[in-house]
Amino acid sequence: MTSPPVDSQAQHPPYNKDVDALNAAHIEKINSAWEDGSPINSELDKRITRKFDKHIVPWLFGLWLLAFIDRSNIGNARIDGLATDLNLGADKFNIALAVFYVPYICYDIPSNLVLKYFGAGYYLPCLIISWGIVSMCIGFVKSYAGLLVARFFLGLAEGGLLGGMIIYLAMFYRRHQLLYRIGLFYCAAPLSGAFGGLLATGLAQIKSGGYNGWPFIFFVEGGITVLFGILTTFFLPHTPSDAKFLTEEELNGALARMKLDAHGSTPSGDVAQESFSWLWVRRALLNWNTILLSLNFFAIITPIYSFSLFLPTIIKSLGYTSVKAQLFTVPPNMGGFFTVLLVGHFSDRLKVRGPLMIVGVAVAIGGYIMLIASSRPLIRYGGTFLVAAGVFPCSPLVMGWLANNLAPHYVRATGTGAQIMIANMAAFIATFTYLQKDAPRYTTGHAINIGVLCLSFILSITTILYCTWENRKRATGKRDSRLAEGDEGMLGYRHPKFKYTI
Repeated sequence: MTSPPVDSQAQHPPYNKDVDALNAAHIEKINSAWEDGSPINSELDKRITRKFDKHIVPWLFGLWLLAFIDRSNIGNARIDGLATDLNLGADKFNIALAVFYVPYICYDIPSNLVLKYFGAGYYLPCLIISWGIVSMCIGFVKSYAGLLVARFFLGLAEGGLLGGMIIYLAMFYRRHQLLYRIGLFYCAAPLSGAFGGLLATGLAQIKSGGYNGWPFIFFVEGGITVLFGILTTFFLPHTPSDAKFLTEEELNGALARMKLDAHGSTPSGDVAQESFSWLWVRRALLNWNTILLSLNFFAIITPIYSFSLFLPTIIKSLGYTSVKAQLFTVPPNMGGFFTVLLVGHFSDRLKVRGPLMIVGVAVAIGGYIMLIASSRPLIRYGGTFLVAAGVFPCSPLVMGWLANNLAPHYVRATGTGAQIMIANMAAFIATFTYLQKDAPRYTTGHAINIGVLCLSFILSITTILYCTWENRKRATGKRDSRLAEGDEGMLGYRHPKFKYTI
């Protein structure tokens, strides 16, 4: 069976295209040809997806790669002289890490709510330009107080990026295409550890103009970030309606498939037509998925942050020099990179999130047990591979899981912002998990990470059980009474036809 072709002669303005402008009979034909959100006319659907993959994902990958490098390169700079030059004794380094997250947390929800207003294609690159400038300024810091100020403004500049990219992707991709695309950009996080370690090794050897080694890590990496941000502003579309690389047929198909994939939760297939309401904010914050998956992300982000910030320190504690410690951060991070891609692919293919999270958490716990239980450097180093392979895929899984289960746009924007805000509070734990007094074994830090991963394990099981129970209620007609509440278009994720992802 083949689907009726989308009318390529339909006229549309270059922006704010309303999918309802397609005549009712044509929409009915499209609806009858789609099954479970997937078009039977697979060639058109694949062509749309390929174009989005080509014109959107690479830019988001670059944004997140540079974001993670600029966020965590202080870990590389620490062992290359920053701690000595700025006299960061006792817990001063950990405090400098933690101050970053104060503005970062506060800006998440407001940033997501204004992203569509300012135009995501401009807004996201402007964030990266701002923090690139701040990152460069860290290289000029001469005191502990100066470092605290710079880290504060770096957190303010980076706030809103991750949540913004999640809801941005949700404007373009169907729910069970989303996780793999999140994985495609999020795999830049472990890659940044590998790439940043190699780059820091070289930059730390530069000595010029009274600056020795570590400042050039910030000068060069911050400068690259600014240039990339400026370049990105010329290429990212704001919404599917603004994607000039789509033909008329592809645009109509892109809008139609988003409307049909929403299963009644979104009145229009075009996010540009949706308007803000405080009702959406309340719906997002009172959803059990938001609560459970925000706490779950909190549990996952603790080992991710501590791993990214302290991996050079952990490896150096195994008895290696600073240069070797920098280089030895590369292999485990590369392992995490490939695992994120692999898990993202199978997650969308199987249309599941929670079961894969449970597997990832179990693998990471095994890695931390190796770090605690063994006294042999090689086995402990092997544990870092399991940690990276376990925790890095869980981050896109838990974010994609919530994005799948919230609709429409402003509900997703609020819920995702709340999730990331709550999750990043874990930074105040993560930045103090590995204290200088616990060297060289860092048993306390490893034990803390095992504890939060066990919490994630429990929360994942709880969310699976809740979503299964709710889906069963909807399948048996026990939520159909909601259709009588009023405007069906305002039900969002509460619509009886909307099915939660497990």
